[in-house]
Amino acid sequence: MSDIQRYPDSPRSEMQRFVPAGARRLLDVGCHTGAFGHALKQVRDIEVWGIEPAADAAALAATRLDHVLVEPMAAGCALPDAHFDAIVFNDVLEHMEAPWQTLELAQRWLTPDGVAIISLPNLLHVDNVEHMLLERDFRYEGRGVRDRTHLRFFTRKSARRMIEDCGYRVDTVEGINESWWSPSPLRRLAFRLFDRWLAEFKPQQFAFVARPQR
Repeated sequence: MSDIQRYPDSPRSEMQRFVPAGARRLLDVGCHTGAFGHALKQVRDIEVWGIEPAADAAALAATRLDHVLVEPMAAGCALPDAHFDAIVFNDVLEHMEAPWQTLELAQRWLTPDGVAIISLPNLLHVDNVEHMLLERDFRYEGRGVRDRTHLRFFTRKSARRMIEDCGYRVDTVEGINESWWSPSPLRRLAFRLFDRWLAEFKPQQFAFVARPQR
C-alpha cells in the first residue's frame, strides 16, 4: 500500500490555527500530499515548503506547495538556514527513530522568532487504554495511536519533556480531536464523575507550539 493510500489527503484544519498570524515562510515536515500547506495558502499570504520521503505523495505535494524536497529530514537537506517562521510536524515525529535529533536540527532552519508546531498521538487516549487494560493487548493497526509504522509513543507529559529536552520552551499545549463518548454507560459515568482527572484521556492527539531557547 502506498503512502497516498495509507493516509488521508487531509488539510489538518485543527492544526492550522496554531500557525502564527505573522508567519510568512513555513516548512511542513512529512508534508504527505501537501494538503495542509495548500489549505493555508488559500487563506493567507504564506510561502510553504514541504519535505516528504515518499515519492508518490511528494509528487502531488509539488503541485500544491512552493518547494518540495523528496527526502527524509536530515542535516544535509537543501533547506535555507534561519528561513522559516514555523516548522510543522503533523504526526510525523512518532514515525522517526530519533525524533530528539530532528527537533534539535530543526532549530537551524528557524528564524530567531520562529516556532515549532507539533502534533503527536496520545498513548493515553481512552480507546487505547481500554484496549490495553481490557484486552491485555497492544494490537498494531493501519492507522491511529497503534499505527504499525510508529516507532515512538508519547503521553502529553513525555512529549513535552522531549520538546523541552531538545532546547525549546513550550508556549502552548492543547488536546485536539477529542473522542471519548461511548455507548458504554460505565465509560460515560466515569467521564461525568471524574471529568477533570480523565481530561487527558479524551484527545486523540496533543498539539504543541514551542520556540527555541536561544
